[in-house]
Amino acid sequence: MHMPGNIIATSSVTGKSGAEIKLHAQGLSKSYGTSVALHPIELKIRSGELLTLLGPSGSGKTTLLQLICGLVEPTNGRLIIDGKDHTETTANKRDIGVVFQNYALFPHLTVQENVAFPLQMRKLDTTLIRTKVQNALAMVGLTEFEKRFPLELSGGQQQRVALARCLVYEPSIILMDESLSALDRKLRETMQIEIKRIHRETKSTIVFVTHDQEEALALSDRICLMNGGRIEQLGTSEEIYERPASTFAAEFIGITNLLRGHVEGMTLVNADGILPLPPGCRASNGERGALIIRPEQMSLAAAGNGFLSGCVTESIYAGSETRVLIALRSGAVFTVRRQAGQQLLPLGSEVGLNWEPQQSQYLKS
Repeated sequence: MHMPGNIIATSSVTGKSGAEIKLHAQGLSKSYGTSVALHPIELKIRSGELLTLLGPSGSGKTTLLQLICGLVEPTNGRLIIDGKDHTETTANKRDIGVVFQNYALFPHLTVQENVAFPLQMRKLDTTLIRTKVQNALAMVGLTEFEKRFPLELSGGQQQRVALARCLVYEPSIILMDESLSALDRKLRETMQIEIKRIHRETKSTIVFVTHDQEEALALSDRICLMNGGRIEQLGTSEEIYERPASTFAAEFIGITNLLRGHVEGMTLVNADGILPLPPGCRASNGERGALIIRPEQMSLAAAGNGFLSGCVTESIYAGSETRVLIALRSGAVFTVRRQAGQQLLPLGSEVGLNWEPQQSQYLKS
């Protein structure tokens, strides 16, 4: 177990971008006996950013969240907050607010009393508490609901109360653990907009945990994609979607058409055909690799006229677009996005698949 020190090198306070570093996980790891929940990681979270921890179950994101808020002790490494070592600091002294998945509201207290509770625990003046609670409720749009009890609110309203209760005492960092997972799709999208607005207005540092890729893309300043207890890729939503660093990242973020094969010259060869690699691609003859093409980058052509040929197995109408599923001769199924209004293709139709080579990406396997 690490013994805390008092002085932290200035490199842990300021990142390469010049932005102040709010939190720095330095070689942080967690093991339970021989089972490794989190391998040693290096992660710097900038002050005022909304960073999402994204990944499947068992990827390590919840373990990292628990280490940050002090619910579990790290096996190795240090946790630096605002340039100070808080590895050994107890959870109640880390100045971190948490919005839980189940909201954890007190059912016997009104909305106003729930939001006031953390201020009362800090023994603030009654008048100041009232002012802060009113401001917090106004921020989440619940001013007229302060006398109601949690069971008299919708799921979305309860989520807002939990967020207001966290915001009211202005913690240094806010952690949101799968906070929108219990809401229906429309309400989730509404709350995503609200969280972005509140983040922008408060300039809070928020760490948001989710397994929902669309939610991560919509909310984040940056995404920390995790896999197998390690950081798979760290970057903006656009960087991870447009330039995935691995086949895992490509397949986990959004819908991906992925072709594996071996390199011959400037082509990738597999059972489905001889496919052009993107211009400027660095690949060696004979190496194994994968070609990644997003559904919106593909177009349909007459049978025999594309880089690939296949059979239409399904058309899924989604309002502004139609997703067409194409079975290739190898058995792989590709997805093509088509704008609404284009002619529907009968199931079983033979089609060709085209794309601009420069819009694809090659990754070495």
